[in-house]
Amino acid sequence: MFKILLSLLIIFPVLMGFGEIFQKLFGRIWSGLSAKLFSGMFLLAIIWQVLAFFVPLNIWIESISILIGGLSFLYFRSCKDFLNYRKEEIVKFSILSLIIIFAGTYYPFIIDHFGYYVPSIHWLREFGLTKGLANIELIYAQMSVWHIFQAGLSNFSDVFLRINVIFLVVFLLYILEKKAWSMLFVLPVFLFFIQSPNSDLPAIALSLVILNEVMNGNKNVKLLFAFSAFVFTIKPTIVWVLLFVSIYFFKKENFKYAGLGLVVLGIYIFKNILVFGYPFFPIQIGDLKLYWMPHSEVLKESAELAIMKAYDLKFSISEIEKFTVWDYVYNWFTINSYKKYIHFAFVLVVLSFVVFTFIKKDRLTTALFASIVIKSFLVLMFSAQYRFFMGVFFVFFLINFKSTIKEKISYIGFSLEIFLIIISLSFPKLLQNNFISFKSGHYMQGFTQKQIYRPASFASFKYSEFKIGNLKFYVPHHHLAYDTPHPSIAPYSVKKYYEAGIFPQKISKNIKDGFVWKKLSPEEKEELKKIISKF
Repeated sequence: MFKILLSLLIIFPVLMGFGEIFQKLFGRIWSGLSAKLFSGMFLLAIIWQVLAFFVPLNIWIESISILIGGLSFLYFRSCKDFLNYRKEEIVKFSILSLIIIFAGTYYPFIIDHFGYYVPSIHWLREFGLTKGLANIELIYAQMSVWHIFQAGLSNFSDVFLRINVIFLVVFLLYILEKKAWSMLFVLPVFLFFIQSPNSDLPAIALSLVILNEVMNGNKNVKLLFAFSAFVFTIKPTIVWVLLFVSIYFFKKENFKYAGLGLVVLGIYIFKNILVFGYPFFPIQIGDLKLYWMPHSEVLKESAELAIMKAYDLKFSISEIEKFTVWDYVYNWFTINSYKKYIHFAFVLVVLSFVVFTFIKKDRLTTALFASIVIKSFLVLMFSAQYRFFMGVFFVFFLINFKSTIKEKISYIGFSLEIFLIIISLSFPKLLQNNFISFKSGHYMQGFTQKQIYRPASFASFKYSEFKIGNLKFYVPHHHLAYDTPHPSIAPYSVKKYYEAGIFPQKISKNIKDGFVWKKLSPEEKEELKKIISKF
């Protein structure tokens, strides 16, 4: 807990410094300290994303960035912003922030933390963005700008990867500044996402902030669109907010304000093309015939796995392909898991949106409904996994209870939810025994005394070193790569490459030059078979 507090004391002034620079260049998206902090995140993430094309996000990049942010904080005398708050507000903010920080000290338990977040961040820190990186592990192709942001702060400012704790404290500040009590009511739910650099939290929370600003009458089209584009680069499945802002402010005279947002999207698309070979992961649209694209068999298997995950892996792809329309619907609603209840809730929310839009009949609600429907259609078409439409529930709650939940009710709800969540994190057996299908729950470890000093973290996994062709690589003994040295390939992926008859290779002697795939020779395939047998 002490070390997260120390990180916060380092990172907050830096974000404020870069927020000052952002506001000098592009203006204020709204008034208040939270606007500077969010703007600082925006600017730093975009700068680091561009730098990662050329250099690794190592300690030198972080040190220079910290220095620039700190000097800007001092030059613009940003500390004066704290004088605008009453003592009562500072005390309230401090107490709630400590609760958030404490919740962030528990062990990471989201499965992607081990196989996606940490390996991606370590790669960025060691090599930056690399051509054809998806050929090593396809999951790296979906590398979020949020992981680029975390990588830039992971050398010494936030070595335990708790950037989501910092983000949620800023989100709390926004709520208190704007007196957005309906958001405070739902904030505790995000405490399940702060032990890892999970991209869902900042994407969902920022989308709610943008929606709240539009509902409050914010007409800053340039920055609302830019921040919506930023949310999309954090988590493309939260595309509804970009669609919403575009539809709501759709006027010919507003096109001139789209420049900054288009730059953000352009950088993101270029990043995808460099790493993945296509503009948008995982969609194989816009084939540029680049030689570093992943093998078609690997892409096909990934797409099939995404479809199977929509049914909680209860059916094989051959069984799903034989489904009638009724089978698709029936099996989706009858999964033997807590997920079926989320599916029912999702459909009820969308139907409620229809009624709500018909009753309101205003531009804002219509634009919001249209964006939610388009986003839902895209999710259902590619992979109807419950996690891809969780944000819809928060949106529905906000538009229905924005003006009805008052401060007192919000604090009561917040307190009860905090109690239940801390109990769940401290005594994970409650979740593990009652929600057996909640796979992430099995990584929960409960409370340990060392959390008071430093966040809980797992020890390194064991690994072995191998070589196929010109690629020396490392395979973890666990099924997830976690913090195995790079280039690391999980046992599942090694088997996948064997079945496809291919394997990644370096383009040159320098790893930074990137990777392609090549067909295995009979000898190499036999060697790979021996490697697989070890796991």
